[in-house]
Amino acid sequence: MTTTENNGSVLDVEIGALQGGSAGLPGYGGKAVLIVNVASKCGLTPQYNGLEKLQERYAAQGFTVLGVPCNQFMGQEPGSAEEIAEFCSATYGVTFPMTEKVEVNGEGRHPLYDGLVGFADAEGYTGDIRWNFEKFLVGRDGQVLARFAPPTEPESAEVVAAVEAALA
Repeated sequence: MTTTENNGSVLDVEIGALQGGSAGLPGYGGKAVLIVNVASKCGLTPQYNGLEKLQERYAAQGFTVLGVPCNQFMGQEPGSAEEIAEFCSATYGVTFPMTEKVEVNGEGRHPLYDGLVGFADAEGYTGDIRWNFEKFLVGRDGQVLARFAPPTEPESAEVVAAVEAALA
């Protein structure tokens, strides 16, 4: 099931970059993108390690992780853009792009997530983001290919298989 109208790409949505300007999502057309709502003070925060490993392993093949900071889950991403960038770089060596901090649920949900939440995961779940580190794989054509629950490790067999299939 795709969630974008008229076969549009979720990457056509405008969203700011973490440290200002545009995140340039339309520029990711032709790449496979793993979009992940992230937080610095969550029990799942160590997933940054696996996300960075995916970035390093597949970037040259036309893949990127896109981190989307969100503070909607128990205030686990309270920092400023500068604090988030410093934490990610210093603690986890993050090199993948990050967007501005946004809301992923509710009335203030960013339009990027409007185009994602209708896609079902392997268990058939659709709807609101459940927690930090929910993952969406977007194909080279901008269509959502897969959704992974927050506890699913970035380097798990199912995520790696989906990324490799998207790059094939």
